[in-house]
Amino acid sequence: MQTILTDFYTLKSYEKAENGSFIANISLNKDHDIFKGHFPGNPVTPGVCMMQIVKELTEEFTGKKLFLKSASNVKFMAIINPFETPDLVLQLDINEGEEEIKVKNTTSFGETIALKMSVNYKK
Repeated sequence: MQTILTDFYTLKSYEKAENGSFIANISLNKDHDIFKGHFPGNPVTPGVCMMQIVKELTEEFTGKKLFLKSASNVKFMAIINPFETPDLVLQLDINEGEEEIKVKNTTSFGETIALKMSVNYKK
């Protein structure tokens, strides 16, 4: 799969749980150019980048090229600073239908939940 976020993050490992959900461990690249502009001296991972990571991981796990159809309950609950907390855990509950894929995501670092969202992708 081709990614838009080249060198932005690395998928360190993942596992598929018995209930069909995936747990992915990623590491952000603190030296990526995005962080030089967002924001200088105080790097923050852009929310849209986190949403793209969820899409790319879902494509990786399903083997399908996806298009964002809708997003709901998108809650950014903590700032993700790539220098302080580069290692993230993403839980993806993937429910695949005939024409779309629904994903519930929780992204966290340590005990802190940074992002929760539900998205629908069109195949």
